[in-house]
Amino acid sequence: MVLHHQEVKLLKCLCDQLTTLNDTQVVSLAKRAVFEAASLDIWQVILNIAEAYPMSVYFRTDMRQYILHIAVEKRSENVFNLVCGTNVLSITLPNFSDTNGNSVLHLAGKLAPPHKLNLVSGAALQMQRELQWFKEVKKITPSRFLSYENKDKKTPSMVFTEEHKELKETGEKWMKDTANSCTIAAALIVTVVFAAAITVPGGNNGGNGLPIFSNNTVLTVFAISNAASLFTSATSLLVFLSILTSRYAEQDFLYALPKRLIIGLFTLFLSIIFMMIAFSATVYLVFGQNRREVLIMVASFACLPVTSFVLLQFPLLVDLVSSTYGRGIFDQRGFPQLPY
Repeated sequence: MVLHHQEVKLLKCLCDQLTTLNDTQVVSLAKRAVFEAASLDIWQVILNIAEAYPMSVYFRTDMRQYILHIAVEKRSENVFNLVCGTNVLSITLPNFSDTNGNSVLHLAGKLAPPHKLNLVSGAALQMQRELQWFKEVKKITPSRFLSYENKDKKTPSMVFTEEHKELKETGEKWMKDTANSCTIAAALIVTVVFAAAITVPGGNNGGNGLPIFSNNTVLTVFAISNAASLFTSATSLLVFLSILTSRYAEQDFLYALPKRLIIGLFTLFLSIIFMMIAFSATVYLVFGQNRREVLIMVASFACLPVTSFVLLQFPLLVDLVSSTYGRGIFDQRGFPQLPY
């Protein structure tokens, strides 16, 4: 932290020296730094240089690309948020295309650099992140550029489809493999808890047909948790089947497929919990004989599969919820205004 503050102070001192130089000297010294910072997503460098020399935000590369174009192509979300948080720049810069005729939306349609893709686990979530970028850039793109063709006669949508064809296929395979594995687990739970529902612990009274432990509170716990496990696991099974039979269009990776996977994993998690409660209640009811140590031991072992699921699958569920319904990477709050 101390080193970071020292670096910021050094950067500030260096940028202050730019005010003593003429335009030619500033361009020769700062132009490369601005584009390197945009490529590496170091927004503080761009901000400090812009405060010393406001016209630096309009620097162009040899391919006539501005910092916004570099930020979109390299998926530098902090630089993108910094530029888009400044109204004049967010309106002005998207109006330009580079030497290849690529608008900022064409660049958003290109595949992200590997080191940016690898920040997200799973090909389906990577595809979702790419769609989020394309959707966000589309918001600031002038309407005439939405179907604008570059020098290769390709619109932004055509570039996106072509560039992400392999990632889409990998994401489809990942999603189907995940859904298929979870379908087997959900089907197994449905089978077990359905059989348990028609087999009352302790048996029935021969006289009136009522369960022997009908007056015991633990039997009520068993009945409720077993029914809840059946309903949640059946829901999970149906949701995963809907994933397997999905059409897998590009836009489905944005909300539809992640939402189904979230519902499927969450209901599967609940079904495992309720199944363990039902099993523990059965063991305690039949063999516990009101002994507290039996309940503690059974409950402890019942926590093992629940804990295993949390450790192995819950991080994926958290990533899905955060990526689909979280604040996201396009949050411009906290970023200062660039001078212009």
